[in-house]
Amino acid sequence: MLATARTFTLLGVSAHQVTVEVDVHRGLPAFSLVGLPDAAVRESRERVRAALTNSDFEFPLQRITANLAPADLPKAGPGLDLAIAAALIAAADQLPVDALERWCLAGELGLDGSIRPVPGVLAMSEETRRRGHRRLAVAADNAAEAALIDGVEVAPLRSLAQLRALAAGELDPYEPPPTAAHNGSGPDVTADLADLRGQPGLRRTLEIAAAGGHSVLITGPPGAGKSLAARRLPSLLAPPSHAESVEVTRIASVCGRPPPAGQLSPRPFRAPHHTISAAGLIGGGNPPRPGEVTLAHGGVLFLDELGEFSRQALEALRQPLEEGRVSVARAGHSVELPCRFMLVAAANPCPCGRGEDSPACSCTPPSVRFYKAKLSGALADRIDLLVRVGQPGAAAMSGPADEGSAAVRERVIGARDVQARRLGPGRTNASMTSAETRRHCGVDAAGREMLADWHAGMGLSGRGHERALRVARTIADLRGSAEIEADSVGEALAQRRRTGEP
Repeated sequence: MLATARTFTLLGVSAHQVTVEVDVHRGLPAFSLVGLPDAAVRESRERVRAALTNSDFEFPLQRITANLAPADLPKAGPGLDLAIAAALIAAADQLPVDALERWCLAGELGLDGSIRPVPGVLAMSEETRRRGHRRLAVAADNAAEAALIDGVEVAPLRSLAQLRALAAGELDPYEPPPTAAHNGSGPDVTADLADLRGQPGLRRTLEIAAAGGHSVLITGPPGAGKSLAARRLPSLLAPPSHAESVEVTRIASVCGRPPPAGQLSPRPFRAPHHTISAAGLIGGGNPPRPGEVTLAHGGVLFLDELGEFSRQALEALRQPLEEGRVSVARAGHSVELPCRFMLVAAANPCPCGRGEDSPACSCTPPSVRFYKAKLSGALADRIDLLVRVGQPGAAAMSGPADEGSAAVRERVIGARDVQARRLGPGRTNASMTSAETRRHCGVDAAGREMLADWHAGMGLSGRGHERALRVARTIADLRGSAEIEADSVGEALAQRRRTGEP
């Protein structure tokens, strides 16, 4: 007898539907599983066998063939266990075959028949709705996450034995509690920009970066406030929209980092250690898995001690910074991962951190050159804002606190609203294309003259020219100006001084 069930496998940050076809017929007892399963999927045969026996189902002692279609799509993870077991039970005439047609199923089986949660359930729920299905059965611990997608009826299962109630229509669907949060939480109120004292230029850079989604490189000695500033940047950003929160939560769920049940994720803040590999930063593996740049999608990626990262890892950031996506290709398949993030990098001016101009610096010229060479000119050209900071004075540190995050965030939200009306929901000036830059970043005569002088004197590249215009557009938006005037151009060019490089 033949029975089918629908389930999903994860590839990149997306779920792909898999049809499980199980055929049970006479022959020597055997259980074959085909359709490009990985090791975890192949091992499901033993989990299914034990789970059926311990759930009062009869495991058929016949020839069993399970096919996972489409056959050319790699299948990974234990999330297919539940669908394989359900199709096998139906093929053995212990469940109505047509009952499975109403449901998609996802879950890992324990040997006792319990159903365990799996990563990526939010992506599976999205794919369920996209495919035109309306019912999804998952582990009870995954039900709140699956229910975040409107229009999908979620059935929470704790054991394989509950398939009988599911087939008979006797299992109550999951109902989210009234207090469930369906929006990403706001910024961390404990991390306030008022904590950053004695650095007015750096505070202004953070405001511009937050308003336009620009990348930043901060160079300065230890203790100047570089890390503190980077960790205050999320407090200047508005909470994500519902669509942005769903996308961020889907990525976190696929990577096994879902938020608390029934909630959507806030904007991410990722700070990987400098020993991370290029694959860990960008993504890799087989099948491809997201890296830190994708986990930071919609939020902030902070690279502290930039000069300590490997050259290979840093150079791999070029495509993500330029295009907001990264392609990971493997034999037979490839995936495209989203990675529209704000890069904030912090670096010392030299290996010892004091700077070559300091009499206390003990670094040799070759070591300084090697340290600075970690950041290539091509990568530096893709960073919008470069600022160099020094140690704040004692008077500034002990004086009254400067403006807090709440006041700055109001200006940032106002500037982003202008950009959303100009470019579309969720878009910022940093994401403008070349055509959009030409259309929206016209400058007056004085501004054009200033740009020409910089081209002649500072060697501004074509990419640097465009990025300076986008920063100038953000500064004009913060000032409430429809036109980009010379003052905005001058401030934008000052924010791109190459003295900010490590």
